[in-house]
Amino acid sequence: MNFLNLMIKGMVMSVSQLIPGVSGSTIAIILGIYDRLLEAINHIWKDFKRHAYVLSAVCLGAVVGIVVFARGIQWLLEQYPIPLGLFFIGVILGGAPLMYQKSKETTHLRLSNWLFFIIGFAIVVLMGMEIDSSSPAITEVSWLSWIHLFVGGIVFAVALILPGISGSFMLLVLGLYQTLIDAAADMNIAVLIPIGLGTIAGTILTARIIEWLLRTYPQPAYLLILGFILGSILEIFPGWPIGITQWAVSIVVFVTGFWFVWKTSK
Repeated sequence: MNFLNLMIKGMVMSVSQLIPGVSGSTIAIILGIYDRLLEAINHIWKDFKRHAYVLSAVCLGAVVGIVVFARGIQWLLEQYPIPLGLFFIGVILGGAPLMYQKSKETTHLRLSNWLFFIIGFAIVVLMGMEIDSSSPAITEVSWLSWIHLFVGGIVFAVALILPGISGSFMLLVLGLYQTLIDAAADMNIAVLIPIGLGTIAGTILTARIIEWLLRTYPQPAYLLILGFILGSILEIFPGWPIGITQWAVSIVVFVTGFWFVWKTSK
């Protein structure tokens, strides 16, 4: 996989993270680079050149995606929230069969393991019940806000690595979503640095755990992730379209998102 290809996929992942409720790691699975990213993060010193190549391409794409598209995504969320939300619901539903197939790769599907799906679904739904997104954006950094931003970066990374949990959704829970959007759009380096450092630390800590779970308990882990993914749809759902034009556009973008991802994941 060439550098530009990996960079574009990193851009797609980072842009998806700007949509509350959408998981960048779910997009990584759909794009076929999730396992490669986990391997690169966890075993970078075993084959530094190869793994650093992957990580640098994806990370560069992620940074470019956030900086270039932050304002555009914000505008789409304000002007066309329903078609945009339904497009990403189509993307997620299109990728759900892939997760189901992965859960059956190593052994036949056990009925008892569906409990993990229910747990994952319930966790995401319960998390979405109480969200305070009214916190003002942080523009100037003190040592207390630096810690807040660093911890937010760690949580963002956990959500980034764990499929089905949206990084932007978790930032909403922490009251840091608008801070990240504004800082990326305005290139506020003082705010972006602690978030970035926290993201790096959280990624290193989380990736090894996730890789171990997927390797040791693949079926429960993938069903748990499937629960996370389908549960997140309730958070993403923007409401029903209004008027014939919005209905038509929403149906087209939903079907397009579903069809493209379903065909790609096959």
